[in-house]
Amino acid sequence: MPTLSMPYGAPPYAPPRADGPEFTVLLGPDYSGKSSVLRRLADSGRWTVVTCDQTPLDTDYALIGRARRELLSEALKAPAGRYSPDILLTLMQLAVVHMRDRVTGAPPGRPVIVDSYYLKIMAKCTLLGYANPSLFSWWRSFPRPARVVYLDVPPAVAWERSGRGAALNPMEHYGDTPTEEAFTRFQDDLRDMLHAEVAGMEVTTLEPGSGIDRAVEAVVHATGHRAGV
Repeated sequence: MPTLSMPYGAPPYAPPRADGPEFTVLLGPDYSGKSSVLRRLADSGRWTVVTCDQTPLDTDYALIGRARRELLSEALKAPAGRYSPDILLTLMQLAVVHMRDRVTGAPPGRPVIVDSYYLKIMAKCTLLGYANPSLFSWWRSFPRPARVVYLDVPPAVAWERSGRGAALNPMEHYGDTPTEEAFTRFQDDLRDMLHAEVAGMEVTTLEPGSGIDRAVEAVVHATGHRAGV
């Protein structure tokens, strides 16, 4: 199993350029409630919500959803060694570049919130042995978020939300079998890597049990957009 001593190399955080897009990243471990918050913001009609999740939030970009749902899912479930780490990273990069394009092409006058951006994908790839420093360096050159809102959840709660492992995919736990122990270790390491990656950024952290309403309030407050979400 890869360890946290693997080359990761998060550089010092550089603030967004004055002429770059301003956006917020919603981040957190698996089953932290991000999708519920994003749906609430999307339903308000006042936000540009950028996500690659398999939900109706990005219905105009069916290609990205199919790539994740069909191609990446098949590659991850294939026998070990059938597909190289570079193939897996290439499929994941579709989501990363899509989010960058949505951020840079977002219409003016609306706050923009992004589901995890490249941060979570990069951390998971590192933990699972798919690290590619050259590729990750390119991802880090993408526009930087103005702020991060971090939703936290204890692994035990997340495990229950996953149907005690029934809903897990291979990028949410260590090993071939989604046991609670493998899930908990992975989520603990994921949390550490996410915190390391956003060190130096403007981060608002919500403690476990804050609820969806509090999370939405935190996003609105952090961005300064209080437009009656």
